[in-house]
Amino acid sequence: MTETPHPLYDRHAETLNRALTAITERGYWSAYPESPSPRVYGETAAADGKAAFEAYLGADFPLDQPGDGDRVATEQSPFGVALNVRYPHADAERLVAAASAALPAWRDAGPQTRVGVCLEILDRLHRNIFELANAVQFTSGQAFVMAFQAGGAHALDRALEALAYSYAEMTRHPGTAAWEKAAGKGDPLRMSKTFHVVPRGVAVVIGCNTFPTWNSYPGLFASLVTGNPVVIKPHPRAVLPLAVTVRYAREVLAEAGFDPNLILLAAEASGEKLASTLALHPAVRIVDFTGSTEYGDWLEANARQAAVYTEKAGLNTVVVDSTDDFAGMCRNLGFTLTLYSGQMCTTSQNILIPRDGIDTDQGRKSFDEVAGGIAAAVGKLTGDPARGVELTGAIVNDGVLERLDEVAKVGAPVLESRTVEHPSFPDAVVRTPTIVKLDADDTTTYSREWFGPISFAIATDSTAHSLEILRSTVGEKGALTAAVYSTDDAVLDATEATAVEVGVHLSANLTGGVFVNQSAAFSDFHGSGANAAANSALTDGAYVANRFRIVQSRRHA
Repeated sequence: MTETPHPLYDRHAETLNRALTAITERGYWSAYPESPSPRVYGETAAADGKAAFEAYLGADFPLDQPGDGDRVATEQSPFGVALNVRYPHADAERLVAAASAALPAWRDAGPQTRVGVCLEILDRLHRNIFELANAVQFTSGQAFVMAFQAGGAHALDRALEALAYSYAEMTRHPGTAAWEKAAGKGDPLRMSKTFHVVPRGVAVVIGCNTFPTWNSYPGLFASLVTGNPVVIKPHPRAVLPLAVTVRYAREVLAEAGFDPNLILLAAEASGEKLASTLALHPAVRIVDFTGSTEYGDWLEANARQAAVYTEKAGLNTVVVDSTDDFAGMCRNLGFTLTLYSGQMCTTSQNILIPRDGIDTDQGRKSFDEVAGGIAAAVGKLTGDPARGVELTGAIVNDGVLERLDEVAKVGAPVLESRTVEHPSFPDAVVRTPTIVKLDADDTTTYSREWFGPISFAIATDSTAHSLEILRSTVGEKGALTAAVYSTDDAVLDATEATAVEVGVHLSANLTGGVFVNQSAAFSDFHGSGANAAANSALTDGAYVANRFRIVQSRRHA
């Protein structure tokens, strides 16, 4: 059986082929420009996107999908902007039933058709990227440029990466094969064999507040392209970006002749616990989740009927041994800690520095001078409120504020957090980063995650001691990123060996425009699946291959 290519496959074949090349070469490539410049997107794109976003506010979101007639509105913008968008509500049974009914025709369409339709969905989202970026900005607290890049262009790149890996895995084997075996003096045995790509079943994506699109798109598109209908359960405070996604995806599916219920929005009422109900539903066979370790562990332990992909939390760590660019190191780490007020699952928390100081291009620097240099870099970035808020964004929820209050009671502050008035949004909740000095013995404090603009400068006995702490803390609690600064190749090699041992991605001597908490689609893996911070990686073969199975049929030829 040979699949007839869908027109949408032909339309986007060049993009798919380039993405397939990119995942094997691992060099730089991006399909979606990350600059919101009018020179790239046109003179009216920004205004049109903002107007489209504002049209949603205080209104019923235009989504025609199965529901119970009720509407829910749960979002509160970190910028203090009134959102009051009302989304259609449905219970788990209604959503799963609608998704299940849409599966057979989508399964039978074949990999080429599915990838063509999914590529068209990405193209439609890209055409509405400013609308999407505004939705991400005002629900997550990201500054606009970051929302455009991480929530728009980079999220689309990660989705395309997932499509490429999925298509490669689905087409690893031929669709048909002629089998022949000699049978002595008689006629040979001949069989005609067909190999079907069969989806696991309904998939559920549980979104997060901080990166509602970037963290959701890989699982969403990996499941959809492999034949699984997807129910998207957004975080109650960040529904709009995924509602916009569902809206345009349903449009494309319907235009292509498929049941739009292949993708559904599961907006929940306050306290409903819809994510757990969906995750445990017998017909749900895939769950993708980004968020807290506690809930991720619960899903892994309890959603036994499903393949569960989690990205949780960890202790991202920096080992400082020596540097030939002290100013560059401080600037780089300062930017890392400041970006989005540290509200990234990849932001460094524990900075390990020998208590007797380090060698630098500026001479020997004491522990306090190293910690102070990093703090000064943060202070410079946040000193001017008008410029600083374009890096820090706003605080995403009250839990971050509570941790800022709590951390003020431990250690000695190297840099205290400040409240900043946003020049454009007077009700925005903005806090600058804090850096707290600890001793290596203060393990109770730094061996837990403090999500938000909170980092620790930790005095260790030596670099060897720092590596022991990296090995023990990340080995037990996990991490998504690690970094090292050293002019000694032996130290770099020892740190890399430790990182491999505990399964964490490592960056060495970052002093320029590459930062430890940022990763590039098609080149960098996000999460490794090799430690407690995540049980999977974005994106590799293992992330996509278990979302379908090969079922064969054979007949005598």
